[in-house]
Amino acid sequence: MREHFPALLIVVPLIAAPICLFIRNKSAVRIFAMLVAWACLYLAWNILGVVTDPLQGPINYAMGNWPMPMGIELRIDAANAFVLLIVSGIAAVVMPFGVGHPGLAGPEGRQHLFYAALLLCMTGLLGIAITGDLFNVFVFLEITSLSSYTLIALGDHRRAKMAAYTYLIMGTIGGTFLLVGIGFVFAITGSLNMADIADRLPAIVATRTGIVAFGFIAVGTAIKLAVFPLYQWLPNAYSFAPTKVSAFLSATATKVSYYVLARAIFTIFGAAFVFNTIGLDTILLPLSVIAMFVGSIAAIYQTDIKRLLAYSSVAQIGYMTLGLSLVHMDGLTGGFVHLFNHAVMKCGLFLVVGCVAYRIGSTQIDDMRGLMRKMPLTMWAFVIGGLSLIGVPGTVGFVSKWYLVQGALKTGNNLVAALILLSSLLAVFYVWKVVEVAVFQKADGEEDGTMEKSEAPLSMLLPTWVLMIAAIYFGLSTDVTVGVAKTAAAALMGDTGLAILGGTP
Repeated sequence: MREHFPALLIVVPLIAAPICLFIRNKSAVRIFAMLVAWACLYLAWNILGVVTDPLQGPINYAMGNWPMPMGIELRIDAANAFVLLIVSGIAAVVMPFGVGHPGLAGPEGRQHLFYAALLLCMTGLLGIAITGDLFNVFVFLEITSLSSYTLIALGDHRRAKMAAYTYLIMGTIGGTFLLVGIGFVFAITGSLNMADIADRLPAIVATRTGIVAFGFIAVGTAIKLAVFPLYQWLPNAYSFAPTKVSAFLSATATKVSYYVLARAIFTIFGAAFVFNTIGLDTILLPLSVIAMFVGSIAAIYQTDIKRLLAYSSVAQIGYMTLGLSLVHMDGLTGGFVHLFNHAVMKCGLFLVVGCVAYRIGSTQIDDMRGLMRKMPLTMWAFVIGGLSLIGVPGTVGFVSKWYLVQGALKTGNNLVAALILLSSLLAVFYVWKVVEVAVFQKADGEEDGTMEKSEAPLSMLLPTWVLMIAAIYFGLSTDVTVGVAKTAAAALMGDTGLAILGGTP
């Protein structure tokens, strides 16, 4: 049975999604979706243990026992196993959030539709990460996109539907670019299997068709990843979607897109072609640095905490792509470990927003006056998440930035290292903006003594604090996350990539 875990990781949520449509009891469908997410986490954890074991190594699973490259293959190494763990782990934490409380799972009476779409989105994300077939990356990407549009449109705010429509337009453009790029790759190689393409492509990759193919795939993936300046869909999508959706998508969707871009660079086209011939780093590095500052500065001026966190994500994506553009082992390790670290802290922060909105009925920062005394457990969770965004030592955010700074220094980009530190200081301003209101301003009824503590329900606090405890634990104990990230970086680069990047695992 264990040998079929790769297939089950896709099949289980895919079959569970339509089953949700027949479970009309809202409590039952929540519990069912939660159990599915936990089952996927178990499968992903076991798969990661196999591929990181030197005696076992990568997994090649042929669907239907068709020989490669004719058949569809699921190929898993440390890089995508790490992403699988992130997606399933975040789903396992988000699904139980707010169980038993109305309004946290889409429109009342339509929870079965909400969880069906959420499981479909999870299926697509897992499928993108696990497949070894380039065309199936597009197929699973469309499954993810269509379900994401639906989930965002279920938001209570009247602008949720417009946000979903904007995402649909941008997502369609990105998907079209990706599909055209895949078509060019197939035209010159006659194959869609990534491993087979990697063997055939080096001799012909420098042709005009090869260059155009990479350009289309890179742009299409960059739109999905929200790379600056292609991030316009992200702030509204995260701001107006239901809390669970914002938490889940912010922690998973861009991480999977980052993996696709890294896989295209290092496995399909090769680091030598991408960095030496095309010079992607000369374009991506300045865009990443700009994103770090633009996202943080925009976050400072926001009056809605969900929108603040959304713009913060633009800056955090800049840190991830910077890891790619530094062209060094430490930089790529920092980018990969930031996938996990950002997923933990940003998902936790969006869940904090869900707790706040549930109690005060607003996500406006001005309405959070004195909330530290009214909801201390909730706001302390925000403080921990905020410190992680800043990159304070002892939190996961510090670990990522430490490796990025090292990568910048080792490649002679001393200015970039300084800019990483400076952009981190900008995070202090938008985190402090919330803390100041919650701590130093008085809540209604506080002066006359009528204010009462009104903490969020346990079913909301528990998932939130699981993530915040993880933000501290993995900030102090980095053996697991950094170890897997280094293995993932080495798995992507291989011997050729290591020689080009001048690093060692």
